[in-house]
Amino acid sequence: MERQRQDDGSLGPWESDALTQLETWDPRWAHACQAMSTNAWGGAVLPRRFVELIAVGINAACTNLDREGTRRHISAALDAGATRDELLTVIKMATVMSIHSCSLGAPILLDEMKASGKQSAERPPVATPACDRMKNIGQWNEAWNPFFELDPRWTDEFMATGAGIYGSGIFSSKEMELLSIAFDASFTHMYAPGTRRHIKAALALGATAEEIMEVLKLCTAQGVQACNLAIPILAEEMANRSSS
Repeated sequence: MERQRQDDGSLGPWESDALTQLETWDPRWAHACQAMSTNAWGGAVLPRRFVELIAVGINAACTNLDREGTRRHISAALDAGATRDELLTVIKMATVMSIHSCSLGAPILLDEMKASGKQSAERPPVATPACDRMKNIGQWNEAWNPFFELDPRWTDEFMATGAGIYGSGIFSSKEMELLSIAFDASFTHMYAPGTRRHIKAALALGATAEEIMEVLKLCTAQGVQACNLAIPILAEEMANRSSS
């Protein structure tokens, strides 16, 4: 097992102590799970640098917030040649994915208001330069219309926050779509409309099915965080009982 780790050059999503303990208790399952979960790290479909950047995004995502995983993959990304600006862009993306709370809730709010006969309070017209700019360049998502209708000023503030991330040029357009797939398809989020939209856009930008599948494999590999969390705790609790 140690030989395989050296050949791969990375434990992928694993914490070393957790994997070592798991190998002691259940070597057959540990070997199978390690092979599955580190597959994307050992392949040639995506560069190691980009694999680690995706892993940073999945761990740092506002739907996940895994401190140790984020630190581990930031370190690995830097070792693989990622820049501070690339990492900062991923962190920004991990922040603004929270907009899906509005994507989910605002249409339901409008539907329920209509069903109950309620109307939004009258608001004076407000300038929405960020939203207008996104509409003019064809980057407006129709799924944003409900919360724009409910609060155009706040929606413009959000778009001013997000637009600079996606137009920064730090990543290529295809890379941005692959990162977006990872955020939306991650098992702590599973936002189907965004996943479909970003897969469609990635394919249109030249991404291959293999590249997109690597992203989905990286999302799945995140499942071993259950082992990283729980196996050391189980080992400690068993040791405590043995000593007492």
